[in-house]
Amino acid sequence: MTRQGAAEDEVVELTSELIRIDTTNTGDLETTTGEREAAEYVAGKLTEVGYEVEVLDSGAPGRSNVICRLPGADPSRGALLVHGHLDVVPADPTEWSVHPFSGAVQDGYVWGRGAVDMKDMVGMTLAVARRFKRDGVVPPRDIVFAFVADEEAGGSYGAQWLVEHRPDLFEGCTEAVGEVGGFSLTLGENQRVYLIEAAEKGIAWMRLRARGKPGHGSFLHDDNAVTHVAEAVARLGNHTFPLVLTDTVRAFLEQMSQLTGLEFPEDDLEGALAKLGPLSRLVGATIRDTANPTMLSAGYKANVIPSTAEAVVDCRMLPGREEAFLREVDELLGPDVTREWVQHLPAVETPFEGPLTEAMAAALREEDPGAKTVPYMLSGGTDAKSFAELGMQCYGFAPLRLPPDLDFASLFHGIDERVPVDALQFGTRVLDRFLRTC
Repeated sequence: MTRQGAAEDEVVELTSELIRIDTTNTGDLETTTGEREAAEYVAGKLTEVGYEVEVLDSGAPGRSNVICRLPGADPSRGALLVHGHLDVVPADPTEWSVHPFSGAVQDGYVWGRGAVDMKDMVGMTLAVARRFKRDGVVPPRDIVFAFVADEEAGGSYGAQWLVEHRPDLFEGCTEAVGEVGGFSLTLGENQRVYLIEAAEKGIAWMRLRARGKPGHGSFLHDDNAVTHVAEAVARLGNHTFPLVLTDTVRAFLEQMSQLTGLEFPEDDLEGALAKLGPLSRLVGATIRDTANPTMLSAGYKANVIPSTAEAVVDCRMLPGREEAFLREVDELLGPDVTREWVQHLPAVETPFEGPLTEAMAAALREEDPGAKTVPYMLSGGTDAKSFAELGMQCYGFAPLRLPPDLDFASLFHGIDERVPVDALQFGTRVLDRFLRTC
């Protein structure tokens, strides 16, 4: 068996074993579990082949991160960070075809929570990192591997903590690659494009609070906190923010138009995007800001009008839009409702150009000769938001060649999350080539 083949075989086992470690992140320190066990597993796999590894608990028991560095041929070049998170969102086993923490390998897939978000990329990274160390591969520049906690709750105990408390671990890193990019979209027979994430909307979870005059529920009340917050939430939730095309989205639409012959006129952009099928949901969320109410809280008894009422709104803002977005929000909320941030992570956008993106495209073409790379914006967020604070240019590049009929976007945080075995093996080969030429 060739060493390349050994790496391909190993990635399936690594991904399955990672999934079997339940790293559910509930956002609550008392109930979040498994990150330390997963970190020790990763650290063991790395030290086994000779890496010097740091395992860091980030201010709370069990919230563990793993960092190591592979020296490159030219230490004067900026280093490349390859990062992945070890935590996953919760999963209800009663809703799944297989147990979400079984790591089952069946029907050509590896199944389980984290299979695409993002223990597949962690498995691929581990497989390639282990191969490089075993074989004495020296990449063109230093590579820093980071396996972090808490991405699913904003990174306070993971990437953000590392950036704030241990920036020395990323000394010299000028660029980074992480999740939610590099996956294929089939446009026609044997014509695949690979979407590379070059931008992310900002994440801002906003708490709204209204105050009013408390009293008996049977009286007339013109200063009701529940009414104030409910009306504000309705205005905000029903509002359509203006269409704004960022550089990344414009580049995506222009390249997709060249590849498909489709037109994407701004006066009917949503209708045109619908022609992209399941991808339209992902792209459609990146042409406007959004503010979606997610939580309401008020009162303690049916016949008592409370003095306060609260709501939480999940806001996602386009790069460069935060000030305009907040002006618009304040107009909608009105004078009776105040707002504060629960979580606030900025938008990021990186130009899709230069040697690193060329290396991505070349590595993909070696495995899929007709591959085309197209930049896109993610409507959600990743740890790139934290690492960008250190001045890194960040991309999403977790390469997977997917079946044409697989609704990949629905698998993120979805039921029966799974990744094709051959996509994992493909991604391992591409990542190997990319890190040899980056």
